[in-house]
Amino acid sequence: MGGVNYVSQRRAAGPPEEPDEESWEELVPLPSPCPLAGPAAGSRGAMLGKGAGGGGAKPAKPSFVSYVSPEEIQIREPTEKEVNLQLLPGELLLCEASRVLKCVQEDGSNRGTYGKLICTNFKIAFLGDESSADDEPEFKNKIIEENDITLHCVDHIYGVYDEKKKSLFGQLKKYPEKLIIYCKDLRVFHFCLRYTKEEEVKRIVSGIVHHSQTPKLLKRLFLFSYATAAPTKTVSQNQTVMFDTIKDWREELERTKGNMKYKVVSANEAYKVSERLPLYFVVPMSLSEESILQHQGRGIPIWCWSCHNGASLLKMSAFPKEQEDNTSQMHRLFLDGVYKTIHKPPYEVLKTDDLSNSLPSLQDIHAAYTRFKQLFLIDNRTDFWDTDVKWFSLLESTNWLEIVRRCLKKAIEVVEYLEGQNTNVLLVEEYASDLCCVISSLVQVMMDSHYRTKFGFQSLIQKEWVMGGHCFLDRCNHLRQNDKEEAPVFLLFLDCVWQLVQQYPPAFEFTETYLTVLSDSLYIPIFSTFFFNSQHQKDTNMSGESYNAQSSHFRFLTVWDWSVQFEPKAQVLLNNPLYAEKQKLDRSQRKTTRFKHQRQLSLPLTQTKSSPKRGFFREETDNFIKNILGKRISKLINSSDELHNNSTEFYDSWHCKPVDFHGLLLPHIEGPGIKVWAQRYLRWIPEAQLVGGGIVATTTKVLDVMEEVQRLQKKMDEKHSQTVFQGREVLPMLRNSARLSSLFPFAMLQRNSLKPVLPTSTWKDLEDEEDLAKRDDEFVDLGEVI
Repeated sequence: MGGVNYVSQRRAAGPPEEPDEESWEELVPLPSPCPLAGPAAGSRGAMLGKGAGGGGAKPAKPSFVSYVSPEEIQIREPTEKEVNLQLLPGELLLCEASRVLKCVQEDGSNRGTYGKLICTNFKIAFLGDESSADDEPEFKNKIIEENDITLHCVDHIYGVYDEKKKSLFGQLKKYPEKLIIYCKDLRVFHFCLRYTKEEEVKRIVSGIVHHSQTPKLLKRLFLFSYATAAPTKTVSQNQTVMFDTIKDWREELERTKGNMKYKVVSANEAYKVSERLPLYFVVPMSLSEESILQHQGRGIPIWCWSCHNGASLLKMSAFPKEQEDNTSQMHRLFLDGVYKTIHKPPYEVLKTDDLSNSLPSLQDIHAAYTRFKQLFLIDNRTDFWDTDVKWFSLLESTNWLEIVRRCLKKAIEVVEYLEGQNTNVLLVEEYASDLCCVISSLVQVMMDSHYRTKFGFQSLIQKEWVMGGHCFLDRCNHLRQNDKEEAPVFLLFLDCVWQLVQQYPPAFEFTETYLTVLSDSLYIPIFSTFFFNSQHQKDTNMSGESYNAQSSHFRFLTVWDWSVQFEPKAQVLLNNPLYAEKQKLDRSQRKTTRFKHQRQLSLPLTQTKSSPKRGFFREETDNFIKNILGKRISKLINSSDELHNNSTEFYDSWHCKPVDFHGLLLPHIEGPGIKVWAQRYLRWIPEAQLVGGGIVATTTKVLDVMEEVQRLQKKMDEKHSQTVFQGREVLPMLRNSARLSSLFPFAMLQRNSLKPVLPTSTWKDLEDEEDLAKRDDEFVDLGEVI
């Protein structure tokens, strides 16, 4: 569900049939020079030319004279309704340009919509008249309109000079006739400036390039302007746990039964231990405060989560590898003392895992995603179909899905130590704030059903990422100061979670749309959640005087208040109607269901006879896929990076049993099991849509049934004068199935012009139509296999 193979999805989507004339979207044609006096365009004389009518007779003298200037004919000025710009508190208009054409992304197309292109200290926006009341989207963001781009969402800007594309940055000597903006959410905008006044072109291009690409100071972010001007609004505890108080940490310890071995410490109050650590965190009971204060938080095992069997997941910031001999010796002695302390009962065995040795580096992750996203930044239809026939090789060469698979594999290994071997696991990384966050969060999502609810998942991100010191400011490069620090680590985590969501939909209270919107929120600078490197940085910049967040002059918004972005009707799409909600047990039942993971407790803890499977496939399945996909894809599926023997046995044993959606979840990590996050990466590409298909087909039907059930329940309640139905609320939505596609809810059904029979040079190399049909069938079959 939701993970439809890309090739089969694209084949199902194209080539599209020729639509009726009435179904075309109303688009404004690019103006072309036309005579102001002469034969009428539709007259017979105009069609037949000089020899019409009398065999060489002179054409009739024109009887129509235009008193309208060419400028008025070529450009239709926007109406007042079109230029109605809504500014947020603290938002300022910086520059604008009229008579800008937002182009349709089709080969050689001279079509588009006219309007104004504006730039503020918050966003780039196009104001046109392309939408009507009937086309109002159901899933509308109240902060970001359809044609808005926040300055932090701009990835690259290109200018077109004489049909050649050139990257724009710094001071420009020559200004382009066309502007192309690539966004971090994978949208692509084309703006034609050919009919815009030269002075306005200079202002708008220079303004966009300067305010989106130039390095900034932290206090210059729109986040501070908005927080100063907007009315204060705080997030309530029923939305998420913020983990900014001792009480929050103690309640989490009690919930996971970790309070017998671990304690909350306040040694970092006023950030006297480390600026990277939160004010409060959890350490082993036996660890002394002197040890915590000794090395600025390095070498200290910090608690993440406790398993039902008593095993715990910990993380630790490592000491620098390159040091002087005396310093290195001192650090080794300190670590030996720490390990001896936590090896004593009740902590027992400890497994240490240095993630820098077993997972890709941040540079590798960034490079892989850079290659991966290029597959979805489509300029026109030709680009789309050019990449279609070589999709598998292009996808494999990015290495992104392999990195996703390796992270899930590592999480499975950690789960096996915690659940299968009852062993504490200590994750080690330089600052314990990047890959430690990914793996520790994935382990908790797999093992604790609480974190698969929306409330729990948001609390998990607060605990492991926000309070855990993940450098969102640097990793997202919000300040444009250091490209070397940029890496999509949080997006990697969301992609891994999506793999679990699409494999086990009933286990999650939230949908893939929730994850997609959460990834988009990384670039909306009115929420502080993803715009600081640490809690210390946030606290010191809130008032500039006090470390105490409670005494600051204002509060930033958090992303977890979804009412800021969406109306209640739209928020329905963030909740999973298929979620198998956990039943609450009465006291008489609790004694027999003491542990959450009963079927996992029955797994063998010692080695048994090895499985006849090779890798994760049965031999016949393996050979079948090899024959179909060839050596390249077989290499991707049967990676040499195998799970350890114990983990393989644990993995195979778990997948042989029925799934408990409220117990342990282990993802399928074979080649076909790891899929492209279709909704996030394909939602802006009309050629990739499945008309009436995708996850939307299931979701809309389920929502319709749930609405009907609620209506019937309310009628019964009214009839019997009973209390109002307390089930999961589903608000009525206007869903016209004829207008839905796999692009929903981010776009409605989009009509496309007919794809040429031979659209690209790659297809032209085929010998004849029979070969073309065979090749097309081959790709469709491959899609069905995947």
